[in-house]
Amino acid sequence: MRTLGLDFGTKTIGVAVSDGLGLTAQGVTTIRRTSLKADLAALATLAREHEADRVVIGLPLNMDGSEGPRAEASRKFADTVAQSLGVQVELWDERLSTVAATRTLLEADVSRARRKEVIDQVAAQFILQGWLDAHRPAEAAYHADDDYDDSEP
Repeated sequence: MRTLGLDFGTKTIGVAVSDGLGLTAQGVTTIRRTSLKADLAALATLAREHEADRVVIGLPLNMDGSEGPRAEASRKFADTVAQSLGVQVELWDERLSTVAATRTLLEADVSRARRKEVIDQVAAQFILQGWLDAHRPAEAAYHADDDYDDSEP
């Protein structure tokens, strides 16, 4: 099963999905928010299409780690998603995910118009990748020596 990553905002929801092994996150789409009912229907469709059994939602903490109104809204949305979709939902610290996404898109020389279209799904990708990296078993982590075979003369 896969995991969906969400960058939940007031106007849009960026969506990313993990690969089948849970190693990498890929941006999928940006949902333009119209109503809670429509948001949940779109997420349910994406969860079915990608066979996702878990959702990770970015938690917008302040730089000092405290929670403000956006974090409270994200927690409430997470509870609603869990009840509506019947999947496990986890919150993940999303501090600086949009900054990192913007920097990545600028470095890739993506046009301003295109950045505006994809910034939320790239932020969702950063959120999900951070969660995947933190939840990968230690023995599954890649080490540079894994490709080195010292048994040959």
